Amino acid sequence: MTQISAGTPLSEIMARLRATVASGRTRSYSWRRGQLDALAALLEEREADLSRALFSDLRKPPVEAWTAEIGFTASEAAFAARRLRRWMRPRRVRTPLALQPGSSTIVPEPLGVALIISAWNYPLQLALSPLIGALAAGNAAVVKPSELAPNTSQVLADLLPLYLDTEAVAVVQGAVPETTALLAQRWDKIFYTGNGRVGRIVAAAAARNLTPVTLELGGKSPCIVDADVDMAVAARRIVWGKFLNAGQTCVAPDYVLVHRDREVELVAALGEAVRALFGEAPQQSRDYARIVSNRHFDRLAGMIAGSAGNGAVAVGGGTDPTDRFIAPTVLTGVRPDAPIMGEEIFGPILPVLAVDDIDAAIAFVNKGDKPLALYLFSRSARNQRRVLAETSSGSAVINDTVLQLASPHLPFGGVGESGFGAYHGRHGFESFSHLRAVLRKPTWMDLALRYPPYTKGKFKWIRRFM
Repeated sequence: MTQISAGTPLSEIMARLRATVASGRTRSYSWRRGQLDALAALLEEREADLSRALFSDLRKPPVEAWTAEIGFTASEAAFAARRLRRWMRPRRVRTPLALQPGSSTIVPEPLGVALIISAWNYPLQLALSPLIGALAAGNAAVVKPSELAPNTSQVLADLLPLYLDTEAVAVVQGAVPETTALLAQRWDKIFYTGNGRVGRIVAAAAARNLTPVTLELGGKSPCIVDADVDMAVAARRIVWGKFLNAGQTCVAPDYVLVHRDREVELVAALGEAVRALFGEAPQQSRDYARIVSNRHFDRLAGMIAGSAGNGAVAVGGGTDPTDRFIAPTVLTGVRPDAPIMGEEIFGPILPVLAVDDIDAAIAFVNKGDKPLALYLFSRSARNQRRVLAETSSGSAVINDTVLQLASPHLPFGGVGESGFGAYHGRHGFESFSHLRAVLRKPTWMDLALRYPPYTKGKFKWIRRFM
């Protein structure tokens, strides 16, 4: 096979991938299964290389690198490989009486050539997890890693051609000019992970060719803490989910709404949890990541230094620009209209706002855009039902945070401003598939009832069958 190397003209890459798809090779079970197995082998055999790249880009702790990126993605590849034959199989569905005799099936087909534009915060997982869906569905793909994680981008460019079919998978590195050039091409599917501003650019580019798009965006994911919870457990789980990857997680709790009677207790418990997980000096912890770039550091540090309304530091607050370190930080006294409440934080800063009751919490959430995730800590089954029924979010978790991502049986995706489309497991396979409707009819029976001229008697029977 001819390897697609760095510097190859984009037109040549596209022609090669389209020729591969046209050949029909990617449609076979053996090709798809082979690609998934090869990807799993890459993740197992090159774990050290991948972990080093993630550490270089984000100072990602080895445990986080494995659980949230390398091991996570390897498990997803294995999950898809085990179920691939079942997913590919045409699915029989009922045929209405009016269409009898006949049979109906839904046949998943590859879309063709896909573009996957990934994000920097989980630069390995967010590049390869969509690729698993694309390969399982029988597509060719171009992977565009994030330039803000240059070491991981480079290791993907180096390793993917060694393991995958280079006539069907290509890696294109670069920044805005390269992404712009990619979006100018005609694709059969575009999968983008990132922010809403760029998401709109991607969607507009896709619209020119009526290309289907999955947009995995973000937003301000709320965490509601009811009056009846075990604060120590709730705080520990919030701190873990919020400060994983130094808060640079699209489904991290963005802010907390806590019952007013227990605000002081929660803030104290959050401080205890931060110390328990990261020590008295989190900058010295081997389990705490760093901010990806100076630009993002400056933005986050400005939130703490703060304009009016951003509140006071109750926990943390320390910063070090030379290390791109921002301590796990909890803010109190935050105004609902504060600048920090007007944008996704995407960093290790957690505003805590007091509310009077569950009604006020629901109303607060519903004033904003629909979030990517919603978290509720409550022992009340009634309040659990109310929050789920009266709010909307891409996903929701009761009495924990972030773990919804760990299930390949659950779709992961947003709603409204937090995106549209979903993936993981079978949902990823179907995201990169066209579900083709097939109706089969025999010729041994050909009822005159369906054909003109339509008499009153025919119309009577047509109405009965329909």
